[in-house]
Amino acid sequence: MLRRGGGSGCGGPVRSPPKGVALMTRGSATPGSGGEGSLSRLNILIAVTAAIVGLIYGYDLGSIASALLFVVPDFDLSTFMTSVVTSAVVLGQLVGAFFAGRISNAIGRKRTMVLVALGYAAFAGLQGLAPNEWFLAVVRFLLGLVIGLSIVVAPAYIAESAPIRVRGSMLVTFQIATTSGIAIAYFVGAALAATESWRLILSLSAIPALIVLFLVVRLPDTARWLMMNGQRDEAIDLLRRVNPDMDSEREADLIERDLAHEEKGSFSELFQGRFRKAGIFVVGLGFLVQITGINAIVYYSPTIIKQVGVTSSTGAIVITGFIQVAGVIAEIAAFLVVDRWGRRPTLLSGIATMAVANLLLVFAYALEAPAVFTMIGILLFTVGFNFGYGSLVWVYASESFPVRLRTQGGSAMLTSDLLANFIVGVVFLNALGTLGGSFTFGIFLVLSIFAIGFVYILAPETKGRQLEEIRGYWYNGGRWPQESEARSPTASG
Repeated sequence: MLRRGGGSGCGGPVRSPPKGVALMTRGSATPGSGGEGSLSRLNILIAVTAAIVGLIYGYDLGSIASALLFVVPDFDLSTFMTSVVTSAVVLGQLVGAFFAGRISNAIGRKRTMVLVALGYAAFAGLQGLAPNEWFLAVVRFLLGLVIGLSIVVAPAYIAESAPIRVRGSMLVTFQIATTSGIAIAYFVGAALAATESWRLILSLSAIPALIVLFLVVRLPDTARWLMMNGQRDEAIDLLRRVNPDMDSEREADLIERDLAHEEKGSFSELFQGRFRKAGIFVVGLGFLVQITGINAIVYYSPTIIKQVGVTSSTGAIVITGFIQVAGVIAEIAAFLVVDRWGRRPTLLSGIATMAVANLLLVFAYALEAPAVFTMIGILLFTVGFNFGYGSLVWVYASESFPVRLRTQGGSAMLTSDLLANFIVGVVFLNALGTLGGSFTFGIFLVLSIFAIGFVYILAPETKGRQLEEIRGYWYNGGRWPQESEARSPTASG
């Protein structure tokens, strides 16, 4: 999400971006971080804009699932070409996310958001004009470039602009909006199924993209970007306008200090010496988010449901839509319990539910059980993913990164996430046809069990801990240091 490619689910809202686009975490300076007053109109405008971007992102991920039911016979697609058309957007995401940090640093967060809105409108619309499958694949690759920019820049814009007291909620809202966008895509597909208008299904997201364009031109850039580019006076003025009650000079000093920390780390440090365990955790967790199969479910659920006995395209899409609604509810449930249960129990519970779902799907295919068992398996898988990975992985990771490696770690995690997403998108449909459903979901079962062990062994519990303690954990090679050591100058990063 990356949810799911962050995407889909992929992944959660706090997606640590490539070098230079650091997400602000607890204890870092952000515009509007002071004061307990009500949210300003600017704060609300940022939240609404980001939520609509999340909806568009989710819609563009989910719309292909319904459209495939009609694209395949219309273009007479082979299994290989179906995978190409589906996965082209993921390959685009990988490239877009890689360059997102450089682009947003060069031209600013606001201008990058304008590019995102224009790109969403243009390439979503062009999908509906595709004369053949290769044109459609190329346009979806270009759409993926835009998505790659958005999954980095939109959460970063929120994190750099939102008041501390609501930043976490706004970022979770972005993730919930993304998941909701996937659900909306399924219901739109169901409404249009009778017309078999896959062109309209894929193109409709151009309309909210134009709304985002109208909104984003009214937004300022972030104080953080202004500070990065030597515009301290302008940054202080923006901080003062966002929240008149805070000490804007002090906030500017804190941002400046945080930026200085960022320049110290290097990507190679993630895999050397005392940071090696942090690097393995970052890259492994990002990869496992996707390789365990969430986007196989997001992209191909209606196809799977039709294969196991639901003959109506509309029925298959509607069932998938309600399954995705259950996923949204699971994310909200995780949001409500995570601060009581802790990060590890919540994440492990979600992955364990995915494992149970895979086991059910293995038996459903092996025994040729009624379609309802397959649907229950997909439901459990979606709920488990959204409760665990989808809600927590990026928040969990952003809390775990040492300051000096925050951007490098985020880049590594996002890259591994999107790479696994691409592998699943290309391989799954061929595996399902060649190996059969029982063996294919058996592979996902093994990967889910491995993920449980990986998280259990390597993931620290960060609930209730200060960032200084978390930094001390990674500096200490993946072990919690003594309280005094955790607060020492060396451990504080």
